[in-house]
This record gives sequence, structure tokens and C-alpha cells, in this order.
Amino acid sequence: MARLHPAIEPYDHGLLDVGDGQRLYWETCGNPDGKPALMIHGGPGSGCNIGMRRLFDPAAYRIVLFDQRGCGRSLPHASDPAVGLATNTTARLLADIEVLRRHLGVERWMIYGASWGATLALAYAEAWPDRVSEMVLSHVTNTTALEIEWLYHGLGRFFPEAWARFRAGASADDPRADLVEAYARLLDSPDAAIRDQAARDWCEWEDAIVSVEPNRPPNPRYQDPRFRMAFARIVTHYFRHHAWLEDGVLLREAHRLADIPGVLVHGRLDLEAPLATAWTLSKAWPGCQLVVVEGAGHETTTPGMSQAILTAIDGFAPRR
Repeated sequence: MARLHPAIEPYDHGLLDVGDGQRLYWETCGNPDGKPALMIHGGPGSGCNIGMRRLFDPAAYRIVLFDQRGCGRSLPHASDPAVGLATNTTARLLADIEVLRRHLGVERWMIYGASWGATLALAYAEAWPDRVSEMVLSHVTNTTALEIEWLYHGLGRFFPEAWARFRAGASADDPRADLVEAYARLLDSPDAAIRDQAARDWCEWEDAIVSVEPNRPPNPRYQDPRFRMAFARIVTHYFRHHAWLEDGVLLREAHRLADIPGVLVHGRLDLEAPLATAWTLSKAWPGCQLVVVEGAGHETTTPGMSQAILTAIDGFAPRR
């Protein structure tokens, strides 16, 4: 594990009304006069954590973190089954980022996105390339139909025991059944016990596939019922709709990133998001550098990943 930047607290934070009855939690850390840098978290539905602040040099960057709709400290929270998700879409999230940028008075910012956050960062940068100074993306995904099918079906070849439990949780006797759709229906059940068990089963699978490290302890965030329910509801909601992205559009539109310097950091052994996605994107994005971390999987804490991410972000920091 690399030595992260010092632990810091926000110097400002709030809840931003972005419409549709949604209030996004945001915070700013580091140097108020520093280079603006936006952290886009993964999931969908994971929310930010305090460790994400430490990926940025607090003396160089004005660090902006926010929790996407329905998760983290944003309100209303998707753990409540009465909270609808109809207005929780990729297009709304992209618009939210623009509302936040204007609220904070930022003209352009460096963006770091990880996993689903990489998908959202790419969609944002392709829509508003003049708003992005540089990008660092890790655990790169494009959220294509093929990637979603791999996550919840194909990857079972590497984790057959966990996948058998995952499929059983969806009561899917047919191995070809759409498990994302099946779990989305269970999570929408009027029976609280069914919803809770579906969230547990979904998160157990998510935890099983993230790491290549043997005897890795369970991720404690999945022990939190509030996190577990919101995460499972949001991720199934997004993936059953293929994130409302035309399939393959982010790769086809990568030429729009030509004036944005970028670094892609990806683990060689990332089973959740195979390296081919990052490699193909690096060929389509002029001026982009691909850093492959040997022995690393889909976690920031796996060998070499933190250091490579820190080095890439530090590389775009203003010189003092």
C-alpha cells in the first residue's frame, strides 16, 4: 500500500438542491486556492469515503467530493424502499456534476474516476470536454452490455461456488436467466425480508469478485444494512437499463477527449473489469497513457494500484 497524502477534513460542505427533490452531499478539502480536482466515486451507489480525500495533494488541489443521487450522505437515501429511482439516471448525474461545478465557481477541473466513476467521468468529459483539464481513471469500465453480462454471468467461471449462491438467491434455475433483472425485482418486493435477503445476496457476490487476494476478509461496508440496500437497489437499477448509454458510445466518442491529457491505471488481474476495456480505450484516446499494474485486481489497495494512482494524480498537480 502506498503512503497516501495526509488525512484531512473538509473546509466546506453542504447539501446542494439539484432538482427532482434531490440534495447532493458535497465537500471541498485541501487548498481553497488550489487546482480544482473532482473525485467521481464508483458503484453506482457506493458513495465517497474519507480515504478518497487522501489520493490528492492537499497543498496543490482544491479537492471536491460528492455523493451521487441516493447514496452516501445525499438525500433522499435509496435504502428507503419508498424512495423512487425514476430520476436517478446517468443523464441526471451528469447534469448534477454541472450544477455542482457552477455552484462552486469552477471553470475547469481535473477529474479522477474509478470503476463506475470512470464510466461517468468519460461520459461527462465527452459531453463537456472544455470543462475538463485532465483525467485519471482507474479500474476502467465503459458499462457496456458485454461488461454487465460478464460481471453477473461470465465471471461465474472464476467463482463458481459464489456464483451458484448468487444464482440461487435469484431463484434462477435457468443459467441463462438475467440475474440483474431478477434481483431488481426482488429488491422491489413489498416484503421487507425478501428485499433484505436480496441485498445480502447481491452484495455477497459483489464482495466475492472484487479481489484476487486469498483469504481476504469481507468488506465491512456490506455489513451496513443501509449501505447494502441502497447500493443493491441503485446498481441493479442502473445495470438493468445499461446505464442509459448507447452501447459502445463512450469508445466511439473517445476522439472528443483529444485535447484532454489522461492516464488510465488498471490492474493486470482485474477480473471484475478486464484490462481489454482500458487497453482499447487507450488506443482510441489520443494523448492517453495506460499504466498496467502487475498483480493488481479491482481494488485500490491491491499491490501497486494506490501508488500508480497517486503518481498519476500528482503528475497533474501544479508545480510549486
